[in-house]
Amino acid sequence: MEFDAVLLLSFGGPEGPEQVRPFLENVTRGRKVPPERLDDVAGHYLHFGGVSPINGINRALIAELNSELELPVYFGNRNWHPYVEDAVIAMRDDGVRRAAVFTTSAWSGYSGCTQYAEDLARARAAAGPQAPELVKLRRYFDHPLFVEMFADNIAAAARSVPAGARLVFTAHSVPVAADDSLGPRLYSRQVAYAARLVAAAAGYTEYDLVWQSRSGPPQVPWLEPDVADHLTALDESGVKAVIVCPVGFVADHIEVVWDLDNELRGQAEAAGIAFARASTFNADRRFARLAADLVDELRRGRAPLRVSGPDPVPGCLAGVNGEACLPPHCAAAEPNLPRPSAGSR
Repeated sequence: MEFDAVLLLSFGGPEGPEQVRPFLENVTRGRKVPPERLDDVAGHYLHFGGVSPINGINRALIAELNSELELPVYFGNRNWHPYVEDAVIAMRDDGVRRAAVFTTSAWSGYSGCTQYAEDLARARAAAGPQAPELVKLRRYFDHPLFVEMFADNIAAAARSVPAGARLVFTAHSVPVAADDSLGPRLYSRQVAYAARLVAAAAGYTEYDLVWQSRSGPPQVPWLEPDVADHLTALDESGVKAVIVCPVGFVADHIEVVWDLDNELRGQAEAAGIAFARASTFNADRRFARLAADLVDELRRGRAPLRVSGPDPVPGCLAGVNGEACLPPHCAAAEPNLPRPSAGSR
């Protein structure tokens, strides 16, 4: 399969205080989120000057991708400028016929996979009959470089806390119904699978997997335990040091720098627990190499590179041969699901 270009597709984020509320209204449109909840989340962004780190990180990642790929790289977001519709229209105008799409989510599920396929279908419709074909690359939570980068980042974090710190993996919580949408607990099983691979690569036989950043009505069940509740339990059991690895995130965006670096770190300090947070990938050159490898799999028709675990890889019922996705394959797979929170990736 040949490609004329690559599209980096991401969530988007505000880049100034005046953009925060319009951005959050974009994210939550149609979900009946109470205004006071938006005010609360807006405060997280305003704490950092109203600027989400994610767009800057993605631009730096694109610079690395340009060094790894012999293809033009376009940038589009779901929820803020530059919008994916504008990116696909630009590709059309530049004569792109087929583009590989790399998303800043490693997982299956609605917000991490299906919604991106919906974004692509919407963008192609906006571009009209001459829109390029868009091929969404596969999930990559078990790619060797995914595992290697997190293992290295855990090792770096461990140097700042006492020996024997408890390793805690965290990922974005989603409604239980959404977790079951493409197969029983598909997203949570993928996260658990990746955590096991990373822990083994980092040399840990014991670790915990918890969830963060949930929102929505309390009567709707979401994945648990929550990371803050788990830290309280660790404190009560006598744990004196923790390493938190946000395995569910590829970039240090607001839900990492606020929920973990600010709130969770403050909770740990108040409890007298030494705290270290492993970095995500951000614009690590190896992350660009991972994306380039996914493109190369399709260009050369070679088998995917994967780290083998003790259990079968949790697959996805949508997609083409379980790998690349051509809209609307994924978009048709999860109708009428409860939508995850304002910040879910």
